[in-house]
Amino acid sequence: MNPRLDLTRPYPFERLRALFEGSRPPADLAPVNLGIGEPRHPTPRLVLDALAASGAGLANYPTTIGSAALREAIAAWLAARHAIPAPDPATQVLPVLGSREALFAFGQVVVDPSRAGATVVLPNPFYQIYEGAAVLAGAVPWYVNAVEADGWKPDWESVPAEAWARTQLLYLCSPDNPTGRVAGLDEWRTLFELSERHGFVIASDECYSEVYFDEGAPPLGALGAAHRLGRDDYRNLVVFGSLSKRSNAPGLRSGYAAGDARLIGAFLRYRTYHGSAMSPAVAAVSLAAWRDEEHVRDNRRRYKAKFDALVPRLSAALACARPDASFYLWARTPGDDAAFARDLHAEANVTVLPGSFIAREAHGVNPGRGRIRIALVADEAECAEGIDRIVRFARHRTPERAAR
Repeated sequence: MNPRLDLTRPYPFERLRALFEGSRPPADLAPVNLGIGEPRHPTPRLVLDALAASGAGLANYPTTIGSAALREAIAAWLAARHAIPAPDPATQVLPVLGSREALFAFGQVVVDPSRAGATVVLPNPFYQIYEGAAVLAGAVPWYVNAVEADGWKPDWESVPAEAWARTQLLYLCSPDNPTGRVAGLDEWRTLFELSERHGFVIASDECYSEVYFDEGAPPLGALGAAHRLGRDDYRNLVVFGSLSKRSNAPGLRSGYAAGDARLIGAFLRYRTYHGSAMSPAVAAVSLAAWRDEEHVRDNRRRYKAKFDALVPRLSAALACARPDASFYLWARTPGDDAAFARDLHAEANVTVLPGSFIAREAHGVNPGRGRIRIALVADEAECAEGIDRIVRFARHRTPERAAR
């Protein structure tokens, strides 16, 4: 067995199942799951129609590079969305089976474990795929804490020069999971300069980029930032996006990697052996989704309505702020976050994710401790019911119980 498997940590939802073991929520309360970030708005009709019409594609082996039409559609979408020249569909765009597998596989491509002290930098809190990718590639994760006092921006300045010198890959999620923060142009300038100085690659996870609240102010992406800073070759940068959140199609497993042609070429070579080729049927569905924006705007309207209605209600009991983007609320708990989540489930049959489960103790602090992540992914009525139960539970939680 690969000994590096023993270095990986239990996934947050495995820990959550263990936390709830033996729990018996009230039978008269229907379960409300606000713990997992699985989009649950209806999959758009255009996606379902394209899926029904694409069955003939199952008769063909897929190519790893994907269809030219899909790569061209993704390149055109990236150009329109980020106000950039269209990336070259032949060399700078690659279809992937959702951003999760691509983010993990990319780490295996970039990291050279034979170099002493191979390091992968990641924000803390973070999406655990980044950590697993680093460990299984033979690198050591370096956690960069993001705390409320700094607006949840990772403290890049805290990373010592010797750690940057060992760094081969940096993961960043913007809009962020779990805080919903969006990286600004100055932050990207800093990261690009560090990448240039030390030679590491940046993997920008942008799977939440199309869930935001102001139609006139879409979140800045890494490709847009690079273009504004004169880095049109996107050197040492690859961004990852997905149809899962944008088009409410998480089961489709469809996304893209785009950026530095040299890195995309290496990633394509790896994926040829890895067997991660997109079915022509899925490619046909994806093509229809990338070419349509109306269903995406409708999706945003639904999220905005939920946040407008529910953030003030939750804020009356737990400190929380509306995120810049994404569909998460990052709320403060009275006392221990895991105990709060456990007791909330036992007493109110509501599932949320303890913040400490998606962060690590690093540099003397776990920046997720004392927080819960609430995913407003269900329909409006279920989300409202869940938030109301959380508010009632929090208001009746005694200081003694909160301190456990």
